[in-house]
Order: sequence, then structure tokens, then C-alpha cells
Amino acid sequence: MKLGAFSVSLNVQDLQVSSKFYESLGFEIFAGSADKNYLIMKNGNALIGLFQGMFQGNILTFNPGWDENAQNLEEFNDVREIQKHLKKENISLVSEADENSSGPASLMLSDPDGNMILIDQHR
Repeated sequence: MKLGAFSVSLNVQDLQVSSKFYESLGFEIFAGSADKNYLIMKNGNALIGLFQGMFQGNILTFNPGWDENAQNLEEFNDVREIQKHLKKENISLVSEADENSSGPASLMLSDPDGNMILIDQHR
């Protein structure tokens, strides 16, 4: 199964302070906007999303159909295919994609330790 680009989405208290911290580790702003309370930081193929006041906790994020540069992949598993596979494996979902739709969609689940996982397809 191809899940696409991987990033960690962090719930931060102060976007500016967190951004400067990750810049000191060699990350650069790749996408997002401080005006919208989020920045996507990149260091090589490592991605960290910084989100202020948008959700609780931290989230592991996968983007089917994208590589780490947000470029379209020719071959990928659609989020609805991934969802069907997860259900077949008896994995409980927190939220689901509409299986009768196409294009952008997402689903959420948690791992056995309660870590949230977002599978977020943008195309």
C-alpha cells in the first residue's frame, strides 16, 4: 500500500517560536501561512507541519498521491482503497472518506497507543 508523503503535524503553542526553533535545526518554510496559523517546514525530505490552535495533540500525516515536494505521483493508492483495506483488517476508523466519492478526501484512525493518524488526499 502506498500512503504517499509523510509528515508529523505538531500542535504548537506559539507558531513564531516553533518556526524559529525548527529553522535552527535546518528546516525552511515550505508551505502554509502564519496568517492562517500553520506552516509546513521542510528539511530534505523530512516534513513537519506546525499548527497553532487547530487541533489537540500531534498527528502522523500521510498524503496519498503526493511526494514530499507536494508533487503528484503517477501511481498511488486512493484514500478510499486504503480505507477498504483498513476495514478488511478490522481497524477502527475515527472518521471515514465517502466511498462513493472521488478526488480529495481523508480518513483518521489511531494506533494502539492512541497516536492519531491522518490520511489526507488532496487530489
